Amino acid sequence: MSQRPEEDSPVGTPRSNVSSPGPDFEPFEDEGALLGDIDADMEEEDGEELFGDNMENDYRPMPHLDRYDDRILDSEEYDQMSVGERLAAEEELRRRDREMGVYRRDDRELFYDQSDDEEDPRQRRRKEAEKAATGEVDDSEMIESIENLEDTKGYSIKEWVIMMGPRTEIANRFKNFLRTYVNNKGQYVYKEKIRRMCENNQSSFSVEFPNLANKEHVLAYFLPEAPFPMLEIFDEVAKDIVLSMYPSYDRVTNEIHVRISDLPLIEELRTFRKLHVNQLVRTLGVVTATTGVLPQLSIVKFDCNKCGFILGPFTQSQDSEVQPGVCPECQSRGPFMINMEKTLYRNYQKITLQESPGRIPAGRVPRSKDCILLADLCDRCKPGDEVDITGIYTNTFDGALNTDYGFPVFSTVIFANHLIVKDCKQIVQSITDDDINSIIKMSKDHRIAERIITSIAPSIYGHDYIKRALALSLFGGEPKNPGDKHKVRGDINVLICGDPGTAKSQFLKFVEKIAPRAVFTTGQGASAVGLTAYVRRNPASREWTLEAGALVLADQGVCLIDEFDKMNDQDRTSIHEAMEQQSISISKAGIVTSLQARCSVIAASNPIGGRYDASMTFAENVALSDPILSRFDILCVVRDEYDPVQDQHLARFVVDSHIRHHPSKKNSDKIEEPENELQIPQEMLKKYLVYARENIHPKLQNMDQDKVANIYSQLRQESLATGSLPITVRHIESMIRMSEAHAKMHLREYVQEDDVNMAVRMVLESFVETQKYSVMKSMRQVFRRYLLFKKDHSELLFYILRQLVQDQLTFQRSVTEMETLTIEIDENDLIDKARQIDIHDLKPFYHSRIFESNNFVYDAKKKVILHIVPVTITTED
Repeated sequence: MSQRPEEDSPVGTPRSNVSSPGPDFEPFEDEGALLGDIDADMEEEDGEELFGDNMENDYRPMPHLDRYDDRILDSEEYDQMSVGERLAAEEELRRRDREMGVYRRDDRELFYDQSDDEEDPRQRRRKEAEKAATGEVDDSEMIESIENLEDTKGYSIKEWVIMMGPRTEIANRFKNFLRTYVNNKGQYVYKEKIRRMCENNQSSFSVEFPNLANKEHVLAYFLPEAPFPMLEIFDEVAKDIVLSMYPSYDRVTNEIHVRISDLPLIEELRTFRKLHVNQLVRTLGVVTATTGVLPQLSIVKFDCNKCGFILGPFTQSQDSEVQPGVCPECQSRGPFMINMEKTLYRNYQKITLQESPGRIPAGRVPRSKDCILLADLCDRCKPGDEVDITGIYTNTFDGALNTDYGFPVFSTVIFANHLIVKDCKQIVQSITDDDINSIIKMSKDHRIAERIITSIAPSIYGHDYIKRALALSLFGGEPKNPGDKHKVRGDINVLICGDPGTAKSQFLKFVEKIAPRAVFTTGQGASAVGLTAYVRRNPASREWTLEAGALVLADQGVCLIDEFDKMNDQDRTSIHEAMEQQSISISKAGIVTSLQARCSVIAASNPIGGRYDASMTFAENVALSDPILSRFDILCVVRDEYDPVQDQHLARFVVDSHIRHHPSKKNSDKIEEPENELQIPQEMLKKYLVYARENIHPKLQNMDQDKVANIYSQLRQESLATGSLPITVRHIESMIRMSEAHAKMHLREYVQEDDVNMAVRMVLESFVETQKYSVMKSMRQVFRRYLLFKKDHSELLFYILRQLVQDQLTFQRSVTEMETLTIEIDENDLIDKARQIDIHDLKPFYHSRIFESNNFVYDAKKKVILHIVPVTITTED
């Protein structure tokens, strides 16, 4: 008879057929002798026979051994529990676990539909017992719940998440997260996202990483470390939930993808290192090149050429080609052909991502990285778009690199999981309701245009005309395309030309910072293809691809070109189409296409010889052709003229600016305050600008057409007479664009007369400033009433008035000594002085801030200006 010792029996209950001598038997007394006999028997035989003829004798009842040792059991503190009390205690423990967020494996109602919950628990247990009896139990049902999922038991995270137990627990937790997550308003966030996805016949929805981290921190911890298996689990869970809600949705799409958004850490393209490999990363960049959308093998089936048997399906991975080994039908080793009909494909596109122009460190070359888009992410972006990509940074084998470097080197790509195209709409979505209320409140201020102009480049003194031109260009007009036949641009182009040292480049740099989208380049470092687009051969596929230039990258933004006069004529000619039609046509290397370049061009140039000669016309001062000049809506001439008053003000302004912005005062609160009460904080100005561009679209209604026609007719006559600047129909469109931009500044729905008057003034000023000095004075007389529209001469009048006060004060002090002196200035004296400098309307000056803040009062009855001067009398020792 075979012996079967039970080594795993409870302590004190050894199961064997050794006879007991009596109740005082010590169970472990002869343990060594017993084991020795068993070992001897096992050595004599070739192993222990556990299944013999008399194996049932091993399980015969032994009352004296089938009991626990009373010396070990401690039952004094506990009473016997009935079955009902035991069940009640178990239910109480279950309820406590649910409240603490710990779910047991038998709490299955969270992972089943309502139809499963409505079933009788006894029937469900009976069905599960029948499945177990027939061997139909799923592997996932045989796996116990893992409560401490973050304990990887010495495995790496990538090894841990692909095991069956952790994989099932991750799937269950993520399913619970998708079904039960609610926002602050009590709404089921992801059920609603899935419903909207299915309504639009889409195949993906986004999951915000902060939400996942708050609810399921273990999954959020595993996701960046092992993104491939984790996202595979997430996609399977998402598909199960979608099919449970919409059972026939698999006829729309076979795959459901989970997109991870709002990853907290944003990496730069140049900072990717080996520690980022196979990690989930987030980065920003500009798309410079895209390939076509190609079909990629997803699930492959092969035909055996010898017997015709269909092999598969095989899942195709990204890094290696799937090849079957042996045909199971005829045992041949090939050849095998891909079955084109039964093989499943998915969309594939490769894009080149380059660092954004504003994020490149000084003196560095922009880095680029290939990015692969799959499934529904294809064709989401085009060259020139600034994108926010979340994806998996991984390596791919590149034989060319091994050939070049002589040792194994891997190229790296980003497999995109989530992609957002950043544009003005994205910035608008980030504007809060409080910001919108502040913007609307600011727009109701009658001085809002002056406030915006004061806030443009506040570190530059004066140049109000240039600042107004830049403000109009930033807000822009309304593009029109009637019937999709004739496209009229809405962007305003500006050319700043003048003497060196007049802050032309500083204006461009300010616009680069304040504009929602801007590309900065210089004429010396820009070529024709660098500004428009260029064709190059892809080193991998050997195909010709199209890459975007500066004007395409600045689409729906601003392109800033410094040193415009340093460009070659051939390069400058290439941007003619981009500046007027706002498109770039390409016909090279078999590629015939047209790219969009809907951007404002703001250029700065120096005159011939370095300084602007006022005795010559504008065309004689700059080496630019008439076609390019006519494409600029506003021409700004900056002269460095000798003016003692202005020079004194400028010097004080520069010194004050340096004192105020010294590094030692970096942490001072005074720096954050605007230098002028009219100034708008830069962040608020940017929000105001974006809000106006996206939401305000002023319409032309009851516009004074006769005024525009008369101005155009007069300008044409003057242009032919002087020969300084060609006036074309484009200048009429310029007036309309500027009037719409001025209406946008005030957030108006319709263009008013003030907007048209301001546009006429800007066009006339642009035309008059480009004339010879001798012609300029006569033209100012002709167009005087237009040029003086809302023009601020306050500082100049204040200087004249202060001189009159000083003369009067000197006379009165010589006559009498008083603590305070009241100075009276006759209004006629000021009017005579003002007329000498061609200023005829003094009413705006009497209501200006500079007039009131310097203790001046205007008495309309007496026609005098009163000024109280405090005087401090000092006595000599």
